[in-house]
Amino acid sequence: MNALATSLQTYFTTFAHTQRDLSANTISSYRDTWRMLLKYLTATLGVPADALDFDAVTARNVTGFLDHLEHERGNNAKTRNTRLTAIRSVLGRALPDHPEHAATITQVLAIPPRRTTRPLIEFLTPAEVNALLVAPDQQTWTGRRDHALLTMTVQTGLRISEVCSLTCDDIHLGAGPHVACTGKGRRQRITPLTKATVTTMTNYLAERSTRPGAALFCGPHGQPLSRDALEHRLAKHLILAAIACPSIAAKHVTMHTLRHTAAMNLLAAGVDVSVIALWLGHADTHSTDAYLHADMAIKQAAIDRTRPPEVKPGTYQPEPDILAWLTSL
Repeated sequence: MNALATSLQTYFTTFAHTQRDLSANTISSYRDTWRMLLKYLTATLGVPADALDFDAVTARNVTGFLDHLEHERGNNAKTRNTRLTAIRSVLGRALPDHPEHAATITQVLAIPPRRTTRPLIEFLTPAEVNALLVAPDQQTWTGRRDHALLTMTVQTGLRISEVCSLTCDDIHLGAGPHVACTGKGRRQRITPLTKATVTTMTNYLAERSTRPGAALFCGPHGQPLSRDALEHRLAKHLILAAIACPSIAAKHVTMHTLRHTAAMNLLAAGVDVSVIALWLGHADTHSTDAYLHADMAIKQAAIDRTRPPEVKPGTYQPEPDILAWLTSL
């Protein structure tokens, strides 16, 4: 086993779990990145994956891999930067143990990320939300489950990973109804539920209790729904919702769009940005500031408070001679 293979095994079996305690999603992302990189190097250099060492992971080859992701696989700049982070994380950990490859590794660590433009946040209007919530067929178990899932997600703004990990013990419908979750960065938070959501979840849990498993939103045999399953169910309901509300068809709607919708609803209700950041589980308000840019109502209110160019500044003073003033008109 060569040095690169040893470093990869050490990183993913020891360092990522024990020392960094990375989340399962992060480890999966890093693993997939290295799988794609090794396959790319094998195809490009004609060297078997088991024979690849640090001397193959050069800045030129890594840059070629990143360009391959962007131009041939159609990945955007954000995904490209995420893959670069995964590569640099493993190499940065391996650098102290392999000084003989320091020059090669250092050059890769110096590769700058691609500058990105942050797109405007896309969210659903109240009419579009209503069309989506009535789309599931509530004559079936899966329809009632999906209706409850969408209702709670669009009200609470939970991330898709948080929804997947919820158990029946995480939701409390008594006094002070809320849902508890452990979000990004292992930050625990509690999100209150509205009366409408409580009613929907109460009816759903009464039926959910007859099925096996502990997952709040489960499959036919009680197993937790995966991220892909949630996106698949949402895409199915969007087709029906677009019939009643055609404007949905013009939007790229994912589970994360429902999170944006919850944030925009709070902003429209006059909730402070710092409170919305706590609601969504953001580490600071910088991530939440993006919702201010997306809210045209706030921008319109700001421009309505400005002085038109033709109006002179200062406090209005009436003309002392009304006849002279009328003459000057």
